Amino acid sequence: MSTPILVTAGLPYANGSIHIGHLVEYLMTDTFVRALKLLGEDALYICADDTHGTPIEINAKKAGVAPEDFVARFAKEHLEDFHAFGIDFDSFHSTNSEENRRWVEEIYGKLKSGGYLTRRTIEQLYDEKAGRFLPDRYVKGTCPKCGAKDQYGDVCEVCKSTYEPTDLIDPYSVETGTKPVLRSSEHLYVELSRFADFLREWSAAPGRLQPDIKAFVDAWLDGGLKDWCISRDTPYFGFPIPDEPGKFFYVWLDAPVGYVSSTENWGRLAHRAGDVDRIWRQNGGRIIHVIGKDIVYFHTLFWPAMLHAAGLSVPSQVRVHGMLTVDGVKMSKSRGTFINGATFRKHVDPLYLRYYFASKTGPGTDDIDLSLEELVNRVNAELVNTLANLISRAATFLADRLGGTYGQLRPEASEHLAYAKQKVAEAEAAYRNFDLAGGVRAAVEVANLGNKLFQDAAPWILIKTDEAAARDLVTLCLNLARTATVLVAPAVPAYAERVYNILGLPAGGPGHFEEALRFDLVGRAMGQKGRVVEKLERKALDQVIEDSKPKDAAPEAAPEAKPEAKAAPAFEALAPMIEYDSFEKVDLRVGLVKTAEVVEGSDKLLRLSIDLGEGRDRTIIAGIRLAYAPEAVIGQRVIVVANLKPREMKIKGKIIGTSEGMVLAAGPGGKDIWALSVSAVAPPGTRVR
Repeated sequence: MSTPILVTAGLPYANGSIHIGHLVEYLMTDTFVRALKLLGEDALYICADDTHGTPIEINAKKAGVAPEDFVARFAKEHLEDFHAFGIDFDSFHSTNSEENRRWVEEIYGKLKSGGYLTRRTIEQLYDEKAGRFLPDRYVKGTCPKCGAKDQYGDVCEVCKSTYEPTDLIDPYSVETGTKPVLRSSEHLYVELSRFADFLREWSAAPGRLQPDIKAFVDAWLDGGLKDWCISRDTPYFGFPIPDEPGKFFYVWLDAPVGYVSSTENWGRLAHRAGDVDRIWRQNGGRIIHVIGKDIVYFHTLFWPAMLHAAGLSVPSQVRVHGMLTVDGVKMSKSRGTFINGATFRKHVDPLYLRYYFASKTGPGTDDIDLSLEELVNRVNAELVNTLANLISRAATFLADRLGGTYGQLRPEASEHLAYAKQKVAEAEAAYRNFDLAGGVRAAVEVANLGNKLFQDAAPWILIKTDEAAARDLVTLCLNLARTATVLVAPAVPAYAERVYNILGLPAGGPGHFEEALRFDLVGRAMGQKGRVVEKLERKALDQVIEDSKPKDAAPEAAPEAKPEAKAAPAFEALAPMIEYDSFEKVDLRVGLVKTAEVVEGSDKLLRLSIDLGEGRDRTIIAGIRLAYAPEAVIGQRVIVVANLKPREMKIKGKIIGTSEGMVLAAGPGGKDIWALSVSAVAPPGTRVR
């Protein structure tokens, strides 16, 4: 019996439309699952709408409808967008379901019977104008740790510190903008610190977390885990807590349970109810969560702790991806780069976005930039002019000049087929490692070979003297085109379906990865020739941007130029020459930045905690704050002068700490500075020579 692989994407909140920032995750996960299925795995793509919480309760009230009707509207819209972008869930359910209620109450019961809950009367922020307690995401203020303004009441998005809403400096209500007051209320807490040993062991398992995410988790564990409040006061849209009148489960307790309840929904629809328990109760499957950086804390601490307490299966892997920028900056409504999926597909075939995101997605956590210029250039150069061009040229020639019948694969073709086999192996390894870009790249390389063979052999000339040789050459090219099509099919399934129709292969596109190695398009008729994909025009994207701009918005200032766009400075004279022996005295090492925080009293310094592979972390105070926010360097591998004598650092005569090394950077200083980095796979402590 095969081992099921259950893959989830973060649940979309049923409070708004799907935009391209959401689509990054759903498209990359869809491509990954499609690849696993083509590779013969019993893979499932599970998701659901996240339907509970204060924002939905408040916005439904403003809209004059019941919360259930409010979330149903967005569920319908979400599914329409997902279908249009070719996202094929095995189950897309809702957290506002009876299945979810049952699983939530089971997990709560296990937390309670296991003695993991504690009851506490606390002071909470209360909005007198709205007449309600403010949950953490409905209060903002200044971070008590780093001083960043406009931060939510649970986690600072700048320094990543966690805290209580009452810790905020100068808090204000997100709903009314008024200053809240303190009132007492009794709540239930999970003693998360009791799971510290389990979480440390779970997170340390090979392949469970990416290295930089593991560094985040280690820092949180080292800093001590705080108790987690799982209850909320009425009014609240969610599940009431049994035996706790007027209290509801916090949305972040019941939302991830949607992964489990949506699996139950799949089991019912697929007549595989027994596999639900096999996956979630008996550790009989692999569970892979694909999420963004903004919800790492919940998925690597709270969620595995809840599952462990309930005796349920814990995730095999949590795979984190970067956030989306558009043309190098954060998405913006006024610039028209905050693009809803419906607006994009109105003007541009979703096929192009699927291809682009897959071609940009590697196994790491780097942010993904949607460069509109690159989107046009890459789609046209690779998908249109390389992959589709091979099909168009060779299939058209076979149909128009050779009667639409394939020839044979001659012995001399074996060299080229061996190359294709090598690329198939590379693509399989890449897809299994969530290296979607590697899979796409292998497809393009096979198509490049086919195009070169076609162009070099010039069958339009060869046919005049040796029709059989021309037919066999085109046959080889179309077999290579079939291989490339199978390799790129997870990213662009609609494209693969069209190609299969032209090649005369079964409708629906490839059914297994091994089809890339069959090379059996010989001695039979091809299908119907036709266009596979059209060139992407920039004007279509310009229309998307225009339609995404608010009609009454004031013009927004242009974003600052990206660092790489700056003009090169005048060449700085070299320092006096030194002997090699002098250079050899400097010990340069790879360091992994585990934490970063601002240094109070300085606008230039960051205090970094860096792992150099020594069994302890070093503190290095670096003058890079003007160029880097703290969160931008956490998880990065930098180059450190490791044998620099430690020295006390001072600000206005006051000691702020000891710096145990130096981070190498280029540039004159201030905002114009670039920390030197190395490959994400280089182990901390590696000598730089």
